[in-house]
Amino acid sequence: MTETMLQRLIFSAESDADLMPLYAEGRLENTEFPDTIAAAERAKLKSYTRTSAVIAAGQYVSFATYFNAFPAAYWFRFTPLRKVTLRIEAKGEGKVLVYRSSAKANCYRIETLEIDHDGTYEITLPLAKFRDGGWYWIDAQAGEKDLVLNSVQWVTDVKGRIENPKITIGITTFNRPEDCVLALGQLAESDAVAEVLNEIVVVDQGNKNVVDEENYPQVKQKLGDKLRVITQPNLGGSGGFTRGMYEACQNGSDFVILLDDDVRVEAEGFARAAIFGAMCTKDTIVGGHMFSMYQRTLLHAYAEAVSQKNFWWGPIPGTPANHDFAKLSLRSTPAIHHLAVGNYNGWWMCMIPTKTIKKIGMSLPFFIKWDDSEYGLRAANNGVPTVSLPGVAVWHVPWTDKDDSLDWQAYFHQRNRVVAALMHSKLSHGGRLLPQSTTAQLKHLLSSQYSVVALRNKAIADILRGPEHMHAEIATIVPEVRKLRGQYPDAQAKAEPDAFPPSRVDAKLSKEETLHRPHKHSHRLLMAATGLARHFIKPKKLSRKYPEMYVPFRDAEWIVLSQLDSAVVSNSDGSAASWYQRDPKIFRELLNESNRLHRELWRRWPELSAKYKAAASEVTGTKAWERTLGIDSQAAAEESTLVESTSVKN
Repeated sequence: MTETMLQRLIFSAESDADLMPLYAEGRLENTEFPDTIAAAERAKLKSYTRTSAVIAAGQYVSFATYFNAFPAAYWFRFTPLRKVTLRIEAKGEGKVLVYRSSAKANCYRIETLEIDHDGTYEITLPLAKFRDGGWYWIDAQAGEKDLVLNSVQWVTDVKGRIENPKITIGITTFNRPEDCVLALGQLAESDAVAEVLNEIVVVDQGNKNVVDEENYPQVKQKLGDKLRVITQPNLGGSGGFTRGMYEACQNGSDFVILLDDDVRVEAEGFARAAIFGAMCTKDTIVGGHMFSMYQRTLLHAYAEAVSQKNFWWGPIPGTPANHDFAKLSLRSTPAIHHLAVGNYNGWWMCMIPTKTIKKIGMSLPFFIKWDDSEYGLRAANNGVPTVSLPGVAVWHVPWTDKDDSLDWQAYFHQRNRVVAALMHSKLSHGGRLLPQSTTAQLKHLLSSQYSVVALRNKAIADILRGPEHMHAEIATIVPEVRKLRGQYPDAQAKAEPDAFPPSRVDAKLSKEETLHRPHKHSHRLLMAATGLARHFIKPKKLSRKYPEMYVPFRDAEWIVLSQLDSAVVSNSDGSAASWYQRDPKIFRELLNESNRLHRELWRRWPELSAKYKAAASEVTGTKAWERTLGIDSQAAAEESTLVESTSVKN
């Protein structure tokens, strides 16, 4: 009977000891588990390869880790599997202890396998009582001799909905050739990826090209005709990822995995995603989690959803936030044991069935921001769920050290959120979206962040023009918003510490000593009213020559900035600063424009909602994107026919 390997024991392909807690660890340091969250000792392995381990005599190793525990709850919930077979090829002397956990993070030893000869050991485990969460895993303890685990696999004889699934990996890149080639190299070295790979399509939208990178020839030699690089104008993430979707639909793949260019990958996750997607009872988007590129054991994004109340994306309640597996073991962290189901997955790594793409279309032409979350909502409306699958992940630069809502991307944050709400909000006028938007505008104005308000105003003005503007302007919108932003002083960033004059005020006390920082809501409302009133008073003349204060980013909130006539404010990552200057005239102009636009958006919401919904199939459809991407549809159709007639799945 044909079997399918669902998951196997692995170790990192990178020579980075910091990653070991994601693969193996020792005993829990706090023996009161499971009542107390605890860290684990470092794993003590005599040696290991990518898929095997030697445990020295007397040593104990746990594989209750992110990449090696088996996420039973997800297999129970989304696939027809009701049992799974654990198969171990081992030799030497020792014990393999089989554990399971519940959604409450209670852990139970359910079987002990005595290893006393060179051979295969297996046990069939029920996928029961996993409705709300829970994992399976093994621990291993060597006896008086070394214990060798040659292979540990989780297998099934259940046939998947799709047999021998094939994937296209679509990487969108813009001027990151070194990072992109590094990721390609990681994929090229993986036997698991090779089993499911149809093609890797790199969509290069920059002027520092991937094919010119020093190590590209070696990667190309390894991947051969499995690697294809397409160059096109910069159409943002949505344009690049749509090209990956398009090519996957043309080349006969079952799935496309959308992948950022600036990631490090655990290549095994690509095969796991493909097998899981093929086993799901219906078409399912399968996403990967995100770990921090800077702190490799820190889980930054787990399961996420768009809230209908606020129409804003974020982690679903009860899921771990910035969880460090080097400090807090999976075994003793309840939040990791819950079944966590969101309604979208970020496109840092996200697998979409090509059947779904053909049914609901490709990305909205958003350029960047909200394309992934909107697609997840659109898919859900068409009966396609999203699963962020544990054990499938990449490392990516986290957004905790940046705030792109204050730079040129503020336009896309505002426009695309509102467009997505017009199409998918279930509440009248987007629920709290518009009140939150007007409040945000006021806070930016009180902070003298005039460029941000100007971009957000433009975003609403463009929305009011209708959906046609998105395709028409996707290739030109970035220069346009950058030009608009550049008209305001808060957008003039300088990196040198002495780029601006020293702070000075015409008073005996510095601004730092006289600032008010109220916490009560009523007091903050009073501060907002005071800040508004100040814009009928001219700024102090001295504030035009000298900033009144240097403000670190952590303090750069409206309650502080509204009390200043000027300030040098650091950006979020500390790389530069801008000189904010209060300007009553600009304040009033932008406020009046913002109020006018928000009133019109509120008044026209039902009409615009109907218009954007009606245009969705055309805007996301093949013909519209072929025009935007500059693709000859007839030639593409002929090429697709050729691919289908010559491709054979192994």
